Amino acid sequence: MQNARLFLTIGAANGALAVILGAFGAHMLRPHLSPQMYDVFHIAEQYHFYHALGLLAVGLTALHLPASRYLAWSGWLMIAGIILFCGSLYVLAVTDVRWLGAITPFGGTAFIAAWILLAVGVAKGL
Repeated sequence: MQNARLFLTIGAANGALAVILGAFGAHMLRPHLSPQMYDVFHIAEQYHFYHALGLLAVGLTALHLPASRYLAWSGWLMIAGIILFCGSLYVLAVTDVRWLGAITPFGGTAFIAAWILLAVGVAKGL
C-alpha cells in the first residue's frame, strides 16, 4: 500500500510538472530556442507525461499487488528515466550542452526496463 501511495503521488506530481514545463516551453522558450532544440524540449515533455501516466499505472496496480517487487522496481526505474532521459533533454534544449545527450540513453533504458517489469509484475501477480 505504501508503494501504491508513493507512485500515485509522484505520478500525479510529474503529470502536473510535465504540463507546466510543456506550457513554459511553448509560451516562453519557443521564441528563444532553435527549432531543433525546441523539438528536443518537446520530446522531453512528451516522454515526461507518458511516464507520469506510467507511474499512475504502477501505483494503481500496486494497490492490487502491494508486495510485488517487480512493481516497486518498475516505479523507481520510471522515476530514474524521467530524471535521466527527460532531465537531460530539458537541460540540453535550454543550454545546448551536447555532452548531456550521452546521459539520455540511460534514461531510455530505464524506461524500457520499467515497462517490462510492470508487465512481469502483472503477469506474475494476477
